[in-house]
Amino acid sequence: MASDTATRKPSPKGRLGRVTAGLTGLHARLGQALFSRLALGILTANLVALGFLALGTLALTENRTGLIDAKVDSLTSQADIIRNVITETAVEGAPEPALNTRVAAEVLARLYVPEGTRALIHDRDGRLAADSYLSAGRVSVELLPPPGARDIGGKLTGGWRGFRDFVGGFFLSETEREARERSLTEEIALAQSTGDPVAGIRRGRQGERVVSVTLPIAPVQTVVGSVTYESFDYDALIAADRLAILPYLGFAALVIVAFGALLALRIAGPVKRLSDAARSVQLAGGRRVPLPDFSGRRDEIGDLEQAFRAMTEALYDRLDAIESFAADVSHEIKNPLTSIRSAAEVLITAKDDAARARLVGVIQKDVGRLDRLITDISNASRLDAELARDSVRPVDLHRLIGDIVRVYIDGERCRDGQLVLEAEGGPALVAAREEPLGRVFTNLIDNALTFSPPGGVVRIRIRRVPRGRLLITVEDDGPGIPPEALETIFQRFYTQRPSGAAFGTHSGLGLAIVRQIVSAHGGHVHAENRHPPGSGARFVVELPAVAQ
Repeated sequence: MASDTATRKPSPKGRLGRVTAGLTGLHARLGQALFSRLALGILTANLVALGFLALGTLALTENRTGLIDAKVDSLTSQADIIRNVITETAVEGAPEPALNTRVAAEVLARLYVPEGTRALIHDRDGRLAADSYLSAGRVSVELLPPPGARDIGGKLTGGWRGFRDFVGGFFLSETEREARERSLTEEIALAQSTGDPVAGIRRGRQGERVVSVTLPIAPVQTVVGSVTYESFDYDALIAADRLAILPYLGFAALVIVAFGALLALRIAGPVKRLSDAARSVQLAGGRRVPLPDFSGRRDEIGDLEQAFRAMTEALYDRLDAIESFAADVSHEIKNPLTSIRSAAEVLITAKDDAARARLVGVIQKDVGRLDRLITDISNASRLDAELARDSVRPVDLHRLIGDIVRVYIDGERCRDGQLVLEAEGGPALVAAREEPLGRVFTNLIDNALTFSPPGGVVRIRIRRVPRGRLLITVEDDGPGIPPEALETIFQRFYTQRPSGAAFGTHSGLGLAIVRQIVSAHGGHVHAENRHPPGSGARFVVELPAVAQ
C-alpha cells in the first residue's frame, strides 16, 4: 500500500506559497537592479539619446521649408489678385497715379479673405489704407492678467518660444534670420523702395510667427502703395505636426525604459549580486560563503562570475594553506623547544660534568635545528612575495644549471665527477624568474647529493619534449623512495633522512618549495624511482619553453 506521503499531491496553498516567494524574489531582484547606479546610468544614457532625437525632431519641424514655400506661393497668388483689383479700381490720376484709400477699403471689404489670414493695404507713405479685419468686423481678444499679478503663463510661453527659436535657429540661413527680425513697417518700406515682392516669416505683435507677403502696387512703374497678405496658422500647423509625432516619441520612451530595465536586470542585477557576494566574503573572516551562480550565461557576466569564483576559491585555498602552514610551523617549532626545555630542566640537577656537557650539546643541537627551521620557514613565507614581485623574462636553463653545477664543484660541495650535466645543443629558454627557478635546482641537487652513496653520481639532463615543453631530470644513485612516499615527500615538513644522517639537519621544506615555484611558472614536478628498484631516485621537472 502506498504511503500517504508518496501519494499526496502538493496543496494549492504550497504552490501558491512557492509562486508568491518566487514573485517576491523577482520583485526584490528587480528593485535591486533598477535602483542601482549602473541601472540609472543605463536609463539616463538611453533617455538622453532620446532627448537629442526629440530636439532634432523639434528643430526639423521648426523650419518646414516645404510648408513655408507652399504658404508663400498661396499668399502671393491671393495678394496678386488683390493688387490687380486695387490697381484697376482704386488707382487714379495721370500722369502721377495715386491710391484712393476710400475706394481701396471698399474694394477690400467686398473681397473674400479666409479665416486665419489678413489683407492690409498701405499707401505710398506706409499709412494703413485698408484692413480686412476691420472690414469684416473681426475683433482680436487678448486676456490680460489681473492688476499686480505676475503673468506666469506669458513668461512660460515666452520661455518656450525662446527655446524653440534657439533650437530652430541652427538651421536658418542669414537671410531667414533677418526676415524673422523684420517688422511689418520695415517689410512694407523694403517692398515699396525696391519695387520687388518681399516674403518670409516674421514676428507678430505677441511674438507669434506670421507668414507674410508684401507686393508693391506700381502701375506705370510708379509705386503708389502695397498689399500685404498674412497667414497666422503656421504655429498651429507646426504644433499639429509635433502632436502627431508625440505618440511615437512616447512609445520610443516606453520601449527604451522597458529595454533599459531589462538590460539593467541582466547587467546591473548580477553585478550588484557579485559585489554583495564580494562584501560578504570580506566580512566572513575566512568562512566560506555561497556565491551567485551565473555559469549558464555565455557572456561577459558569466566570465566575470567564473573569474570571481576562481579568485575566491584561490583565496579560500590560500587561507586554508596559511592556516595549515601556521599549524605545521607551530608543531615543528615545539619539538626542539620541548627538547631544549627538558634538557635545561635536567641540566640544573646534573651531578657531574659529563652529564652537563651532554645536556649542553643537546641544547646546542636543538638551537641549531631551531635556527635552520626558522630560516627555512622565513624563506618559504617570503616566496610568494618574491614570485609576485620579480619580473618574468627568458632564462636559458643551460646557462642557469651550468652555473649552479660550477658553483657546487668550485665550492667543493661535491667532488669532480660526482655532478654531471647532460644537455642537448642550443639554448633552452623558459619564461621565468631566475632566482626562484635557481632555487628549484639547488634544492633538487642538494637532495640528490644527500641521498647519493660515496662514489655515486648525480646526473642532470635537459631535453625538449613535444608540445613545446622542456624536461629537466635530476637522478641519484641512492636507495630510492618508498612508493607510498612519492607524493608525500612534497608536503611541508616531511623528512625522510638517509641512514646515518644527523637528526634535525633537514627542515622538510625544500621539496615543498620546489613544487610551489614550479607550479607558479606553469610547470609540473614529480618524483619516481629508477629501474631496477633500489638503483636511485629521479625528480622530473617539466616547464613550458619559450618559442624561438
